[in-house]
Amino acid sequence: MTKREYACDCDVLHEDTVNSVRERMPSDEDVAKLADFFKMFADSTRVRILWALECNELCVCDLAVLLNMTKSAISHQLKSLRLLNLVKYRREGKTVFYTLADDHVKSVLEQGFVHVNE
Repeated sequence: MTKREYACDCDVLHEDTVNSVRERMPSDEDVAKLADFFKMFADSTRVRILWALECNELCVCDLAVLLNMTKSAISHQLKSLRLLNLVKYRREGKTVFYTLADDHVKSVLEQGFVHVNE
């Protein structure tokens, strides 16, 4: 298809439709939050971490071995995921275990894989 095939060549403004969509548009703040949320899925390391945590609760050391990375690199990524409430943690003595924050994160991850494998 050429660029021209994708262009709208009409002069008609579908005012009712535009107004209807405008009324349902989320706020700029909510759109920014959603964009930040999806940015977390734009990094393959973070996706691997999320996938691993979807399978099981793991500590930083477990994730480092699993992903063949340093504990420092894993901790850095977990901090980003934690700040956007994608993962949560619990402390057991000196060990900190991570899991997905909730089923929404699991659903987004699973639906993403369904989509890319269609």
